[in-house]
Amino acid sequence: MRLISKFIFWITGWKIAGEVPALKKFVVIMAPHTSGEDFFIGMCAKFILDIKFKYLGKAEIFKPPFGFIFRWLGGIPVERSSSHNLVEQVVKQFEENEDFILALSPEGTRAYAPKWKTGFYYIALYAKVPIVLGFINFETKRAGIGPTFYPTGDIDKDIETIKDFYRPIKGKYRELGVL
Repeated sequence: MRLISKFIFWITGWKIAGEVPALKKFVVIMAPHTSGEDFFIGMCAKFILDIKFKYLGKAEIFKPPFGFIFRWLGGIPVERSSSHNLVEQVVKQFEENEDFILALSPEGTRAYAPKWKTGFYYIALYAKVPIVLGFINFETKRAGIGPTFYPTGDIDKDIETIKDFYRPIKGKYRELGVL
């Protein structure tokens, strides 16, 4: 898959930026998330960077006939109608696994989201793992890894610091991007 992903990036003009930190556990957030293409580009970047992350996805995409593909790609189905203590469940995964990387979109949707979901932040805080800032920039055709951020517990300040990194990065649909 790595060679196929490199070929796809080559023919479409996309490039990889940054490096995966040498950490066994972290939450990687991908932003801005404004189109369905983000998933495809993100998966290609996953294979090129050789980063073995899991991701949470709405349960509907894991149903037959194609659900097995999303599982193979690292997907964990989530019932979105209620939280089911999701933060606690994911923190437990970090505690029980020697290596565990979780990728999430802070917007939680491709639609306009004036306020980010905070689950990614609390997962990292409670699991005592850093947040790695991943990105897909349609303006520069770069996808990759930015800085590593350690949550301080001051969520409002930390979210603003994280958003400062993302503000210049342009999603496919700019009007839906980071505020």
